[in-house]
Amino acid sequence: MQIYEKISDAVNRHPVKIALAILLLLIIGLYGMTMTEMETGAETYIDPDTPRFILLDKYQSTFSSDAIMILVETEDVTNPIILDYMADLKRDLVRERHVTGVIGITDYLTTANGKEIPSSIAEVEAAKEQIDPALYDRLVPATSMTIIQVTLDTGLSQDTQFEIVDSLDSLIRISDPPPGTTVSLTGNPAFGKQMMEEMGTSMGSLIGIAMLLMVLAVGLLFSAVRYRLLSVAIVASGLIFTFGFMGLTGIKINMVTIAAFPVLIGIGIDYAIQFHSRLDEEVRNKSLPEAVKETITRSGPSILYAMLATSMGFIAMWTSPLPMIRSFGEVCVIGVVCCYLAALFIVPIFATLLKYQPKPIPEKKGLALGDRYNLGIGKMASTVARFPLIILALCVLLAAGGFSVDDQIIVNTDENTFVPPDMPAKVQIDKVTRAMGPSDATPIFVRGDRVSALDSITWMHSFQRYQEENNDKITSTRSIADLVIQYNGGSLPETDAELEMVLERIPPELRDHYLSGNSMALIEISTIDMDAAIGMSFINQLQHELTWHQPPPGITASLTGMGEMFTDLITQIRETKTTMTILGFIMIFAFLFLVYRKSLKAATPLVPIILIVGWNSLIMYELGIDYSPMTATLGSMTIGIASEYTILIAERYYEERERGLLKMDAIRESVQKIGTAITISGLTTVFGFSALITSSFGIISNFGILTVISVGFALLGAIIVMPAILSLIGNGVEERAEETTAV
Repeated sequence: MQIYEKISDAVNRHPVKIALAILLLLIIGLYGMTMTEMETGAETYIDPDTPRFILLDKYQSTFSSDAIMILVETEDVTNPIILDYMADLKRDLVRERHVTGVIGITDYLTTANGKEIPSSIAEVEAAKEQIDPALYDRLVPATSMTIIQVTLDTGLSQDTQFEIVDSLDSLIRISDPPPGTTVSLTGNPAFGKQMMEEMGTSMGSLIGIAMLLMVLAVGLLFSAVRYRLLSVAIVASGLIFTFGFMGLTGIKINMVTIAAFPVLIGIGIDYAIQFHSRLDEEVRNKSLPEAVKETITRSGPSILYAMLATSMGFIAMWTSPLPMIRSFGEVCVIGVVCCYLAALFIVPIFATLLKYQPKPIPEKKGLALGDRYNLGIGKMASTVARFPLIILALCVLLAAGGFSVDDQIIVNTDENTFVPPDMPAKVQIDKVTRAMGPSDATPIFVRGDRVSALDSITWMHSFQRYQEENNDKITSTRSIADLVIQYNGGSLPETDAELEMVLERIPPELRDHYLSGNSMALIEISTIDMDAAIGMSFINQLQHELTWHQPPPGITASLTGMGEMFTDLITQIRETKTTMTILGFIMIFAFLFLVYRKSLKAATPLVPIILIVGWNSLIMYELGIDYSPMTATLGSMTIGIASEYTILIAERYYEERERGLLKMDAIRESVQKIGTAITISGLTTVFGFSALITSSFGIISNFGILTVISVGFALLGAIIVMPAILSLIGNGVEERAEETTAV
């Protein structure tokens, strides 16, 4: 390509200027890194311009006020000393900005004790007798535990909620709890804030571990060249360019995109090693300027094709309806391009400025380890090529088993299971859930121009009673209809005029939680704790019930809330993971067809990858790893990574055939000559991906396990499956006759 010749000429003529330009870009990248931001919440799961998100956002801004729960644990939470402490803490809490209410056991004990905090155990026991047992058990699920609920303004932004969490945390730290008493924050805002902090810590750890593993891998496997750690520096530069681009363009980091960076390290090191090894090879027989030109013009296009093939798998992710998956694919494409460009320019510039000289070849008796390895896998490829049907039958059988159990793999969208198990907010939420049961309710958002009319409220009451009587998953329901009945002597009014007077009697702090003007109302459905499959069935049943039990004309009722969103994600993940995988195959086939102009040659490298996708499903099923928003990308990512290895084997095979070798000899030579290079490339990639396994986020560590296994499968696909496939591909009768004569 002419562009690569121009690049090589520029490198040889102006190395200092290009080096300064690269340094300037690194400085800009470092500046851009300071502008990167984290994101959590519904925006990472649903597009903001979709009807589902718009409905969820409207519900949350109108009715949903995320409560911060303060968990108090001590030997006996009803001890008068502890009660005094909690009463003092409440007085401080209610003065905080955006706090609309604070409720706890002290409020009910004070009311039952003549509006005074009980000062003795006898007064506490007497006050307890006047509190509804069910209510008391909910507020004090165990003698050693109680919960203070802090209600916030509705519609607060995530940043504001996080600021409140910090403020309350500071207030608790200076509140001087009695000896033996622990006070901690939990609830959705605290959970979200700690998750974002853990994401930042985890990302730094993952990148650090991945880079350390790269140093180890390159030091062990790439010792034959001078400046072996140059590849690690190139990958680090590629990451700086990637981070900088994200910061400058406003691309945010979420739970899934964290994993993109170790992935990029694993892939980017491959590009750096290939450029470096080619330069080292060329400079042994040519002058440095000639070696630079040969490296750029020869390796540049071939590695570009591999990079583009890998990018096809990531680009396929852009079709996902989940923003976090699209963001993962987007960051990976940006990253592989940055790593490719960094390797393309930094290797020859570095070599030119430092007058690169290769290491002398050590004198050894007998064959080197790499040569012995090449001969070994060459013999193995020959054996495979002689019995292709048996090998392929076994591989296809395993893949078929994987495809058959794919639908049985659980799809997990529970964000609580994704985060570190020892994250304090998660530990506290789990404590509360075990003691009090699930606290989240499924909201039904009712809209129209007269939701406060008698027929609308009558419908709500009717729908609630029907659900409570006929759905064993529902524990209770609550709406404005219940308040109207409560404040109307136990029955619904008979006219709209009577209803209007009843609504006026309901305290605003109660009424506004279920009714907003005349246009919006809320029905809360409380349920038992359900797993994902049962929860999805429950949501689908409620949707069906709303269709059958329709509200009055002009009124619409829709399920919403985070629970409904996560349940819908199960269906989306199941549908889109297959779509992304198929699209990845189509895109790579189209790319290879443009390169080869022959459909058979374009399809050949894809056959092992199809099998690998099936093997991935089988290993997920056997290891009990669920599909998540992260592992759902495995199919399309595997296509991108594995295609590089199979394409390299196929390319070398066709090159050997053009040199005149017979088919069996060409297969052996193709595997034998580049087997070590592919293996080293695969192992360095595995080292990079291995960092993911160390993540404290379960969603990322599971992804790391699968990607390491998948890269191993990709190597097997290139070294074992490809020879079997190539042995079955011929050029017709002439070739068979030629092979017979040779024998």
